[in-house]
Amino acid sequence: MSQGGRQELQRSLKMKDVLALAFGTMIGWGWIMLAGSWVGNGGTIGAILAFVLGGIMAIFVGLTYAELTPMLPLAGGELVFSYRAMGYNASWFTGWMITLAYIGVAAWEGPALANALGFLFQGLLPELGVLYELQGSEVTGMFLLIGCVGSVIMTILNYRGAKASAIFQTTATVAMAIGGIAFFVSSTATGTMENLQPMFTDGAGFTAVVLAVPAMFVGFDVIPQAAEEMNIPLGKIGKVMIIAIVMAATWYIIMILATALSTPGDVLAGYNADPNCVPVANAWAYAMGSPVFGKIMIIAAMCGILTSWNGFIVGASRVLFSMARAHMLPGVFAKVHPKYGSPTVAILMVGIITFLAPLLGKSALSWFVNAAAFGTVVAYFMVSLSYLVLRKKEPTLERPFKVKTAGVLVGFLAVLVALFMISLYLPIYSPTPLKPIEWALVGGWLVLGVILFIANKCSANGKATAEEVEFQMFGDEYKRF
Repeated sequence: MSQGGRQELQRSLKMKDVLALAFGTMIGWGWIMLAGSWVGNGGTIGAILAFVLGGIMAIFVGLTYAELTPMLPLAGGELVFSYRAMGYNASWFTGWMITLAYIGVAAWEGPALANALGFLFQGLLPELGVLYELQGSEVTGMFLLIGCVGSVIMTILNYRGAKASAIFQTTATVAMAIGGIAFFVSSTATGTMENLQPMFTDGAGFTAVVLAVPAMFVGFDVIPQAAEEMNIPLGKIGKVMIIAIVMAATWYIIMILATALSTPGDVLAGYNADPNCVPVANAWAYAMGSPVFGKIMIIAAMCGILTSWNGFIVGASRVLFSMARAHMLPGVFAKVHPKYGSPTVAILMVGIITFLAPLLGKSALSWFVNAAAFGTVVAYFMVSLSYLVLRKKEPTLERPFKVKTAGVLVGFLAVLVALFMISLYLPIYSPTPLKPIEWALVGGWLVLGVILFIANKCSANGKATAEEVEFQMFGDEYKRF
């Protein structure tokens, strides 16, 4: 809908919708494949400590988001924060990097769904022929069919508005949680303390788990993207964000504990080494003595794929919408559906990319996930920096949620956490840096962004005055700034 020449989104999200959006986006498919290796690498207590550490690091960054989001509750989140703190160019860069993050992960979810269904119906789904091979992986007709059809369904769901998307998100999140809790309860009842050994391994194993942790918390940052569609008191937005991070950390910890309790270490090591296994699902099947329970766990984890996919479509489309509305991208991306109140062109753009992604096969898509993770941590750095700048630059700005204890220290720690996360991808500091092809993807994305930036600047849309940009960014309500 439009107000005074400014496109706006419908306010339809309640508290439970926002919580499900954040938690469901953070908890995807990775935990069911990786929890076994976390236990194997770090030991039971070592893996748990790694996620406690990761949760604390995420909370520092999350606190900066929690203060900034209700202070500037507008679609685009990071884009708006950095614009207010550091201006147009910093805002464009931040928005473009977080868009890379969301689109990269959303593009991976279709192939992840195809893999999950392959595990669920092992040997039963027809391959429909091997169409071609790319980067060592065969692309079958069934793989493409599942990935592409899934993309169409998720795009239609989001096209029909935030409320339809939120109902789906809540339902799938609850289904995933029921499966995970059942696994934990049954593992506690049937497992033995001997299975928890070793409690610790060594420093190298612990570090391997720590390196995997930051990517597991990506997703709470979609809350700012939907801030303009929330129908809840501003002061509660920040609290929901912190609650979601704590919930995610708790989820990972109980999955680690349940996996360790349910299965002896040597059996779990065999599952971790077998590419045809889903370690957590196999662990539950082992504990209960029936493969049926493994299938149930795969279904629960598939709900995680769908919630993550849905959340990142929401995030990517809202950033594209906000950038276009602020005259940073072609104006067509700012179009809003008159009935559903959704940013239709932005959603369709994300949908097209996710539809085409399965064509690249299984192995090539890991490049996009890693490049997306790098875009995320760069955006975290920019948000943490914006938090500190606004604390100094505009201390009297109304903050419905404020970090009252050591607020500036929290900001500095968030900057340090973000820099640490960035260092995990750099070849100088990390044992698992981005590969050259992944750096090429990041560079290519930036080049594409610069091309669009220049093209937009040369168009009528890009010739807006500073006042018009600020009006489109903040709206009439924010003229008080």
